[in-house]
Amino acid sequence: MTTYPAQQPPEQGRLWHHARDLGDNPGVINRELSKRLAACRDRRLTQLADAATRWGGHVPDDPGITELADLLETAAADTPARPGAPGHPAKALLAGAVENLRAAARLGGHLPAVTLWHLQRAIDQEHTAHQQTIPAQRQGHDR
Repeated sequence: MTTYPAQQPPEQGRLWHHARDLGDNPGVINRELSKRLAACRDRRLTQLADAATRWGGHVPDDPGITELADLLETAAADTPARPGAPGHPAKALLAGAVENLRAAARLGGHLPAVTLWHLQRAIDQEHTAHQQTIPAQRQGHDR
């Protein structure tokens, strides 16, 4: 009895090693992911710059994370504490947003997904703080 070596179709082994689909190239995948993360980061920084402006901050043309943290920290210091208010007071929420911005700033360009999480968390906290000030603003206008 004669045994023959296992044969595979001639193209099967070559297609995997010489893929022409750019989506199979790890370098292309990483570059595309990096572009998407950078775009998300830019959008969140724009949202945070708008938030700092809403709280009365003077935002520079191209603010960094640390500058935005400083502006929201000033806003937190200027926000009066409302004792007995339900939920988290705006001052504490803004302080939490500042902490998340400082954490994102410490990460720099490392771990972009974690940086995005901290930026989104800061946006959420600022938004909740802003929503809490709206009833107080309306009461001030009604008087």
